[in-house]
Amino acid sequence: MNRLGGTDGCGATAAAARDAFDVAAVRRDFPILDRVVRGGEQLLYLDNAASAQKPACTVDAIDHYYRNSNANVHRGVHALSEEATLLYEGAREKAQRFLNAQRSAEIVFVRGATEGINLVANGIARRLQAGDEIIVSQMEHHSNIVPWQMACSASGAQLRVIPMNQAGELDLSAYAALLGDQTKFVALSHMSNALGTLNPVKEMIRLAHERGVQVLLDSAQAAPHVRIDVQDLDCDFLVLSGHKLYGPTGIGVLYGRAAALQDLPPYQGGGEMIRTVTFEETTYNDVPWRFEAGTPNIAGAVGLGASIDYLERLDWAGVHRHEQELHDLATEQIGAIEGVTLIGTAATKGSIVTFTLADVHPHDVGTVLDTRGIAVRAGHHCAQPVMDFYSVAATVRASFGIYNTREEVERLVAALQGVREVFL
Repeated sequence: MNRLGGTDGCGATAAAARDAFDVAAVRRDFPILDRVVRGGEQLLYLDNAASAQKPACTVDAIDHYYRNSNANVHRGVHALSEEATLLYEGAREKAQRFLNAQRSAEIVFVRGATEGINLVANGIARRLQAGDEIIVSQMEHHSNIVPWQMACSASGAQLRVIPMNQAGELDLSAYAALLGDQTKFVALSHMSNALGTLNPVKEMIRLAHERGVQVLLDSAQAAPHVRIDVQDLDCDFLVLSGHKLYGPTGIGVLYGRAAALQDLPPYQGGGEMIRTVTFEETTYNDVPWRFEAGTPNIAGAVGLGASIDYLERLDWAGVHRHEQELHDLATEQIGAIEGVTLIGTAATKGSIVTFTLADVHPHDVGTVLDTRGIAVRAGHHCAQPVMDFYSVAATVRASFGIYNTREEVERLVAALQGVREVFL
């Protein structure tokens, strides 16, 4: 128990898992995995890239906050407000440690990775002028395309796109050629949500910095699967979403190098982000609070802090091995099914397997799998340029997390064989 009576992790299970990854122990921490759906099917959850499930300690931490410490932060001298502020700012410190940021002031709480990108894009847009260029990649999620299109539209700047090959790997030579005197910013996916590709972002950041160009990493997909060290990566900005990190929805993190955040104008106006207000002039609060206008998602931050605590107690080398084994097994067995075409076969990938099945629409594949209790994602995955590249309207995506097992891969493969029997 912590000093406010809440839990700091999932107790013995997570602590025991620290030195040796034990998927059975981890599964016990996620009560939703015991659900029976569709009239008697045991839930098999493979939609982690869209949103991961939550450990009991995260749910308990949110519940405990609302039952015992619910109040607004930073604004009261009474006991509950002080407790809420300690919990909220404590979560900021946990995020700082999780990302190895130099200081907690480099952590801005946002609604999710999407808002973090929009916050940065809104600030960068005010510096742009006609002829300037923003670089993104061909495999970006819409949330790392549309805000930059809006910034270009408002300023007359142009969007440049790093191409990729059929394996789903970015062309680094083309990227280096795109970097030029007019390049003002680079926004990159750390890990593709549609393909699973883990991009060589450290090298790409280095190339941009040689030109004096700032880089934002969209690490919403990468954060649950690889240890992130923002000082080692040397990125200027990085975003992640809590709900993909086994935390609550409606909360995320924008990391910004202290000097980079200081140069950004406020994104929204209102309470908390100000220092003084008169009808003639407003002065702004310090970073990071100048970017957190209004009452924040306090419970979300508390829950995210609990999820970070939980993940920090795991053996991350073991997590990586486990997820890689699931990916490799699923790739081999799904790829061997007659009529399956794997989409995205990069040499370095996270635990995502994306595919099509002959002439069966991905939505039909997903629907049949759902009747067997298996949750996958079918669609364009908010990455329509990726679908266009592969000349498909949609794909099926199975995405694996810390609680998935080899037996679940085998169950998925058997169910896909059943889909073939229904449609082919």
